[in-house]
Amino acid sequence: MSTDPLDGQTAIVTGASSGIGAATCRALAAEGATVVLAARSEARLREVAAEIEADYGVDTLVVPTDVREESAVDELIEETVATFGGFDILVNNAGLARGSDVETMATDEYETMQETNIDGMFYATRAAIPHVREQEGHLIFLGSFAGQYPRSYNPVYAASKWWTRGFAKSVAAQVGDDGVGVTVVNPGAVRTEFESTDGRAFEEVFEEGEASEPEEVADAIAFAATREGSSISEIDINNRSKFADDF
Repeated sequence: MSTDPLDGQTAIVTGASSGIGAATCRALAAEGATVVLAARSEARLREVAAEIEADYGVDTLVVPTDVREESAVDELIEETVATFGGFDILVNNAGLARGSDVETMATDEYETMQETNIDGMFYATRAAIPHVREQEGHLIFLGSFAGQYPRSYNPVYAASKWWTRGFAKSVAAQVGDDGVGVTVVNPGAVRTEFESTDGRAFEEVFEEGEASEPEEVADAIAFAATREGSSISEIDINNRSKFADDF
């Protein structure tokens, strides 16, 4: 009999093709979970899924998904349920940053960020709640340091993460009595392909040790997902000099 805490459970991870999303898929698989990988890049999803199956011996499902499209998110949930009979965990990880300065931000940059960071998270959470409630599972949201403190650069991205945090905590107030765990994970800078305000990837901007690694964030997500009967409300992950650097 398996002693893996997530054995027999199924997790959906959005934005799963790289960075924190891919690392989260691996971390959940290491705990025994079946993993559903969702993102726009099917080729990269299949590479990650193949690695996970080989390394951890768990089942995976690849569902190419643009979370900005309501119908695509509904299809993700439906295919997961049709394949595995249900699911226990949703990790709302998909997100992006576009532009920085409000005065010069193009409307399409604003709308793309809004549709991805907010609308996509809403669509996925709404569709997932009945299934996660049935399993007394978990809803996990990728917040940000930017969603806790005022930010002079990229305020629209920051606002989307304030929305994430407020939404998640309010959802927790609705579904907590139903046995659903809700967690917000707030990383600071993470060395991934995520773009900084100057267009460079964070993994190029920061040397090792100067920012968190995606695996650290993934481990926090897996920790939250493995709690039974309790809910980790919020986890902050920052390099140790973060507050000295920012304030």
